[in-house]
Amino acid sequence: MAGSRREGPPGVHRGIRIRQAALDEMISHARAESPNECCGLLIGTADAIVQVARARNLRPSPDGFLIDPEAQFEAIRRARTAGLAVLGAYHSHPQSAASPSATDRSEVGCQEGLCVIVSLEHDPRGPDVRAYRLEGGNFRPVALVVRG
Repeated sequence: MAGSRREGPPGVHRGIRIRQAALDEMISHARAESPNECCGLLIGTADAIVQVARARNLRPSPDGFLIDPEAQFEAIRRARTAGLAVLGAYHSHPQSAASPSATDRSEVGCQEGLCVIVSLEHDPRGPDVRAYRLEGGNFRPVALVVRG
């Protein structure tokens, strides 16, 4: 996976760890919903994504998503029960790169902070998964550090 790294390169924000199972779940969700975008929530600690919560896309299309608010509330409850927090959101780009699209930028679909995008543009050679933080209206790359 081109976007997953063991270390962050210069110019990329300090990495966030992600459990392999959470990464695999996002990729599985993206493939299951293709050709439409999937969406869900990232659950973990300040420096690690430990699980994800799939959400229903209320606006199913190949180039947009709207997370079901009920799924957001359920993810918050589930995270708090486990002593964790909702860190942000993930979604897929079934036919485009794993970088914020014009729609992502205009609708700020990852306003919770951390945004992970799963691109299936070159699948089955392998999905490209990349993370970003929204800061000052701009998406800044964040290295994903995959852990078992």
